Amino acid sequence: MKRIAATAAALGALALPAAAQAHISLHPNTIPAGAFVTLDVRVPGEESGAYAYKVVMAIPPGFTEIDTQYVPGWTVHETITNLKQPLQTADGPVNQEVSEITWTGDRTTLGRIDNGFFIQFPLSIAMPTGIAGRSLAFKTVEYYSNGVTAYWIGPPSANYPAPTINITKAGGVIEDVAGNEAGPTPGQTGSQIAGVVTTTAKGSSNTLAIVALVLAALALLAALAGLRRRRS
Repeated sequence: MKRIAATAAALGALALPAAAQAHISLHPNTIPAGAFVTLDVRVPGEESGAYAYKVVMAIPPGFTEIDTQYVPGWTVHETITNLKQPLQTADGPVNQEVSEITWTGDRTTLGRIDNGFFIQFPLSIAMPTGIAGRSLAFKTVEYYSNGVTAYWIGPPSANYPAPTINITKAGGVIEDVAGNEAGPTPGQTGSQIAGVVTTTAKGSSNTLAIVALVLAALALLAALAGLRRRRS
């Protein structure tokens, strides 16, 4: 019975999400060089009795154009920087890049992020070419109504890590690394990290299948435990 209980507890832990502090994160966070994607900036509210009303994200060098999506209650502003040396792109030389994006809420129900909630700001963005194997940190500052300022600028191991994406070889698969909201460790590819979930329907089906197997195993163990008790 002790062995059955221990096994059931272990399987139960697999079926439940791990308790952890939410971070500002980017999804997907493993993207091939040169790929064109919709990148979701996921921002949580984490101040008791206060709400976040402004988010400022620094964009790494090399992003010449970023399209933003309208989010009710929020306005968005892009800061454009003139380059001393033009970037060579498939469309010719470009002498400007996006250096910063600011989202500002109107502080109504929609234009704020309350404690325990999160909001997503979608970006339509093309990854730079020639940077496979690198991790890009999008350092972010979050402003709260009580005067607190959260600086999400640290490495992946920090309490306040910068939202990060991993750039893999051109032509690869766009992936989201499960269980690591701050992004992968620099130098790792998606295939080197446990718990990778692809953004395809097949990946979603596999995840659901694993959950179903875990639940079925728990049900079987419960039935065996009941049978043992009746025989006793």
